[in-house]
Amino acid sequence: MEVDIMSKNLSLKLQDEVFEETERVLRRVKRPRNAYINEAIHFYNKLIARRLLKNKLVRESDIVAADSMAVLEEFEKFEEGLPRESDGN
Repeated sequence: MEVDIMSKNLSLKLQDEVFEETERVLRRVKRPRNAYINEAIHFYNKLIARRLLKNKLVRESDIVAADSMAVLEEFEKFEEGLPRESDGN
């Protein structure tokens, strides 16, 4: 079965330094420029997605931590109102 992958054409302006560095790498790894740029963008997209997820988890963790502290304070208030157990000594 043949898989038809759609591609988009685009015009891309790179800084001279970035272009020259890319060309040096491409000569060493013997990869087509298009494949290399596609892999680089795919990698960068995954990196950014991970950073966004990390930030979201940190924010949600902060929210849960605040709620947990409030529950702990309520339990402490509740325990303060209970009679103390004697240890039998």
